[in-house]
Amino acid sequence: MNPVKVGICGLGTVGGGTFNVLKRNAEEIARRAGRGIEVAQIAARRPNPKCDTGSTPITADIFDVANNPEIDVVIELIGGYTLAYELVLKAIENGKHVVTANKALIAVHGNEIFAKAREKGVIVAFEAAVAGGIPVIKAIREGLAANRINWLAGIINGTGNFILTEMREKGRAFADVLKEAQALGYAEADPTFDVEGIDAAHKLTILASIAFGIPLQFDKAYTEGITQLTTADVNYAEALGYRIKHLGVARRTDSGIELRVHPTLIPADRLIANVNGVMNAVMVNGDAAGSTLFYGAGAGMEPTASSVVADLVDVVRAMTADPENRVPHLAFQPDSLSDHPILPIDACESAYYLRIQAKDHPGVLAQVATILSERGINIESIMQMEVEEHDGLVPMILVTHRVLESRIIEAIAALEALDDVVGNVVRIRVEQLN
Repeated sequence: MNPVKVGICGLGTVGGGTFNVLKRNAEEIARRAGRGIEVAQIAARRPNPKCDTGSTPITADIFDVANNPEIDVVIELIGGYTLAYELVLKAIENGKHVVTANKALIAVHGNEIFAKAREKGVIVAFEAAVAGGIPVIKAIREGLAANRINWLAGIINGTGNFILTEMREKGRAFADVLKEAQALGYAEADPTFDVEGIDAAHKLTILASIAFGIPLQFDKAYTEGITQLTTADVNYAEALGYRIKHLGVARRTDSGIELRVHPTLIPADRLIANVNGVMNAVMVNGDAAGSTLFYGAGAGMEPTASSVVADLVDVVRAMTADPENRVPHLAFQPDSLSDHPILPIDACESAYYLRIQAKDHPGVLAQVATILSERGINIESIMQMEVEEHDGLVPMILVTHRVLESRIIEAIAALEALDDVVGNVVRIRVEQLN
């Protein structure tokens, strides 16, 4: 049987890793796929010194690959929204299967791309778009297909996790660790996507669609970054038995789907709370399997290439299958996707960590308790610290039971209006994940 001919678009970190893995493990991959896989063309603006492309034809124009009649599968690894979008649609229009690691592309344009792929009878595979080398998409879409997924929660951005780990373990300030992350290559020169939760929201959008059978709706995901976190809150959380992680949470409720990325306190004894450095982890709770945890490298040359090549093997296996009988892109059959709404953040429910800076006057705690009680907010634990010498204020740390976000917003406004409360009340959501 003739080998499947592949075109790789983008020869950067992941593209170079993909080429190397395909070359190094060619025999093993062919045994798994049932036929050989040949990289017949590469589109790259510059060579990658970490991979020897030998005599493989190289072009500077990615559309040469999409229009090459000999190419069966286009691997899109250039990233971004615009050019990648045009490339993928052109490849699909020309009847080529697509493998991509582009989470932003899938989160924002996936509904359109998958519809076009179904029309043309081709596959778009995207395992590498979420959590690098962790095969979490396949696990949810196929391995947990018997389950009604209740919720999932993930540390799905290595840069943010590295920063929070350094802040907790070494007491370093956010800005200091961010500079190191940039120097190490973990964070871009403009780190906005990482530290503000946008990158994680792209990935969470994809995971939620697969878990709950809903269309991709990135524009409805709530995102909150980690730039305002202080080492004080990291230390207070630790004293209360929690770790702060930048968490993506998707939960099914009777009212709709919660879809949110934000700093979160997690009990320190949870496995996911002990995922440190640049590693990723996704916890999935289903009604039959219970809770499962998927852990591994969330980025990197060969971990991500591992997922790209795994997708390629799946595509090769399914190329001759009836398009109607392939695994659906979003796990559920396209005509069975749910219209269960995405909830606005003020309709989501969580427990909360509150840090209040109060004047050292009697009766302040009673006023705080009254404000919370009047809004149906119960206190789980409270910790009052010593007076701070530099400003004479008393830090009061509270953890509440679960409550609607709208109620906590009202309570915080009332707390900040008290004469004895100074500055803004710090609020961080708490998830037990049990």
